[in-house]
Amino acid sequence: MSQLRLPFPSLSPAAYQGLLATNTALAASPLGLQLLELVYLRISQINGCAFCLGKHAQTLRESEVAQEKLDCLAGWRISELFNDRERAALAWAETLTYVSEKGAPDELYAPLKAHFSDVEISDLTLAAALMNAFNRLAVGMKL
Repeated sequence: MSQLRLPFPSLSPAAYQGLLATNTALAASPLGLQLLELVYLRISQINGCAFCLGKHAQTLRESEVAQEKLDCLAGWRISELFNDRERAALAWAETLTYVSEKGAPDELYAPLKAHFSDVEISDLTLAAALMNAFNRLAVGMKL
């Protein structure tokens, strides 16, 4: 493991505490821990954040998500291990992670309405934004 480039939590404490507060708020979301952690793990796979991969995979194992499901997360579109609600959440999380390439068009947003309340969609969108921020901090600062 490489050395941390900058101690960003102590250099920017108010901003970092804001991210942690958002994380705490989302932990109480009606989305549930397992769905949030699946989203966090998938975003971290896309962004190549080794620190977050280990953290979120461990949390999912501790919450009794089957290792087989974790092993198939990168191929969720073709795996039978993911339900429609998880698929909708993962698709939206990927859309937001790749937002600079594809935007977030209505046809990618609309499927969420079949599985989530407006509050849950808002929380899911914030969760994707938060994990992308954490990944960029961890990768950028070599956490």
